[in-house]
Amino acid sequence: MRKSYPSDISRDQFEQIRELLESARKKTRPRQVDLYDVFCAVLYLLKSGCQWRMLPSDFPKWRTVHHYFSLWSEKPEDKDSLLEQALKKSGWRSAY
Repeated sequence: MRKSYPSDISRDQFEQIRELLESARKKTRPRQVDLYDVFCAVLYLLKSGCQWRMLPSDFPKWRTVHHYFSLWSEKPEDKDSLLEQALKKSGWRSAY
């Protein structure tokens, strides 16, 4: 179990966006990481502005988080990216 950070959302909030985030990846093999931890790592990065490699070690590896961030940030024509949709739906607010 990892440490809790001020940028985290609750598991209940995450359950509201789980399907949306899971839709970005084709199911080829079982997922090795907890998407909740990956999403909270992205929130930590957005809130703190830290460098990828400075992500606390209790989150998944920074390259894994970066991969999901890139995947979720792809912007289809005339639509918000999955990350933007998830942030809005989860009610998460950045300090900026």
